[in-house]
Amino acid sequence: MAERPTTSWREGIAREAEQLAAGTLDPGCACMADLYPDDLLTATDTVLDSFAEEVAELGSAEDVRVFAAVERVVLALNAVDDIHCGYETDEREALCAYIDQALGERGVDVAALTARHGLGRYELTDKWRNW
Repeated sequence: MAERPTTSWREGIAREAEQLAAGTLDPGCACMADLYPDDLLTATDTVLDSFAEEVAELGSAEDVRVFAAVERVVLALNAVDDIHCGYETDEREALCAYIDQALGERGVDVAALTARHGLGRYELTDKWRNW
């Protein structure tokens, strides 16, 4: 099962908190909780919950349905980023990889899908993505 980026972000926050508590991390070097506030994580998970439900029903859906699901998740993530300004390069790559993996796990051949529409393998979200 594709691991959500929010899972690793939360793990990073917990790991950093443990290091702070143990005194093995300088408080001035701690940044995970600031990078990934609870509101950002919750909003991102809400969007990814909806996407997971939609993807579960795709199966061997027509391309138009797959692209519609991708458009919806990307636009919703755009809205989260507009509010929280939380997605930089690493986050973008993790979110795009999650979308790709989630589709692949449900039988969508993303490479073939993008090729049929004249897109590069990793351009699936580019049309709608602002982050």
